[in-house]
Amino acid sequence: MSEATGQPAPQASGETGGPSGRQERPPAPRRRGGGGRFGRRRVCSFCVDKVVAIDYKEPSRLRRFISDRGKIEPRRKTGTCARHQRMLTEALKRARHLALLPFTAQHIHLSGVFPTRG
Repeated sequence: MSEATGQPAPQASGETGGPSGRQERPPAPRRRGGGGRFGRRRVCSFCVDKVVAIDYKEPSRLRRFISDRGKIEPRRKTGTCARHQRMLTEALKRARHLALLPFTAQHIHLSGVFPTRG
């Protein structure tokens, strides 16, 4: 420490830094762009088509939002917005109730609505 300022004296560039005795590395450059688990956010297909109400009588359109086990796919997977996801869930439940869509994977295998895993 320098006595005049009360701060530690600057180290020469060749000296070791820290208590471990190793030289410090410069910080790694930051990577840009997506990647990893989170890619680009999907756009709601209903918003793109400017859909006001989702019709439960269109099973061909609703089928995209059901998994191969008969479960309703989550927003993070399908890319639908919150508003349309709520409408979609209601339409899927109505279509199931009227037997337009299957409830379970067993119904899917019996009816052949979805292709089986191969």
